[in-house]
Amino acid sequence: MNLIKKLFKHLEFNFSMFGKLKDKLKSWIGKVSTEAKEIEEVKEEKKVEKLQEKKTSKENKKLIEKVNKKFKKKKAKKEISENIDEELKEEVSKENYIEPEKEFNNGMEMFQPDVTKTIEKIVETAKEPEKEKKHFFKDIFSGKKRISSEDFENYSEDLEMILLENNVALEVAEKIIYELKEKIVGKDLDKKEIENLIKKSLKEIIENVLVKPFDLIKEIEEKKSPYVILFCGINGAGKTTTIAKFANLLKSKKITSVLGAGDTFRAASIEQLNQHGEKLGLKVISHEYGSDPASVGFDTIKYAEKNKLKAVLIDTAGRMHTATNLLKEMEKIKRVCKPDRVIFLGESITGNDSVDQVRAFDDTIGIDGIILSKADIDEKGGTALSVGYITKKPILYLGTGQEYKDLEKFDKKKFIEKLGLN
Repeated sequence: MNLIKKLFKHLEFNFSMFGKLKDKLKSWIGKVSTEAKEIEEVKEEKKVEKLQEKKTSKENKKLIEKVNKKFKKKKAKKEISENIDEELKEEVSKENYIEPEKEFNNGMEMFQPDVTKTIEKIVETAKEPEKEKKHFFKDIFSGKKRISSEDFENYSEDLEMILLENNVALEVAEKIIYELKEKIVGKDLDKKEIENLIKKSLKEIIENVLVKPFDLIKEIEEKKSPYVILFCGINGAGKTTTIAKFANLLKSKKITSVLGAGDTFRAASIEQLNQHGEKLGLKVISHEYGSDPASVGFDTIKYAEKNKLKAVLIDTAGRMHTATNLLKEMEKIKRVCKPDRVIFLGESITGNDSVDQVRAFDDTIGIDGIILSKADIDEKGGTALSVGYITKKPILYLGTGQEYKDLEKFDKKKFIEKLGLN
């Protein structure tokens, strides 16, 4: 059964945040570490078989059996040598052999090495950790495996597929794989620690991919004049509801605010924001449908200045990221209102579409931060990894439900925990 079938076999459909990506990463990491160990065991067994088939002297055979028996007691089959004779010749050439007691043949002194004792010396030398002797005994006794580029390539394609299937943008997937390769290829690793190393490396890479968010609440509190936030995004992403959630968050921190109904195009949008305002006890500034949204924003700011309110939250009409003319209308709103921050509102569950959307808005009007709605039903999690990296702008909050309280501050550590990498 190949990797993908195994991953889907263990996959359970649920609505826990980022559950699917977490399960797939866990399966892939386990697959790599398990197969790496199995490959090494097979290699060692084959080497032992070759060694046993090799025709050697009677003394060599006895020594090999003795050492193999010693390591077998430790429940680990260890190979001693594929070419014991060559190793012995090397020691002889260096005059590092052990001479037997002097023997004479027809009056001539013999200078042959004591084979058994010399090989024992080779084995003992290889076991000494302080000596960096570069021969085949070293890897056997150390129990370490060096991950080659070829080994990594065998698994990186599967990892890339897992990331892409879970809404991680290709650019981000390639970065993760490249940096993971840099961290683990060519290093001597304890076979038992391969899984931990991969998890640790992925954790570090993802921490670097995610942009550290600024403290929006602190900025609002510290500014003396009204702090203006312009919210933008595409149709149907939950922008108006998210603005109400943020206003509720400010209210819980005793920060006063006013709402601006800048969406003068969508039917019932003004009524929707007014309903939120009534429930939250907040003033909503609005004009008639079809009026200039920039003027709505301007009047909202003036109201905040007059009444000494701390924050101005301006709603705007949803704009499809492919409609460049409509996006340019946002430039006028930004130019007139001069917001302190422009926040993009996207959906977690739209995957790579969110990446294209946020890129288009950032290129056209420039955004400062991102809020992702519907994170509570996002079982993949790749969107959160991608949107920030693509724009180099931070994710500030996640929408996690329908109630006003369901707005969660984005936390890199918590996100990584949900991916099972802690």
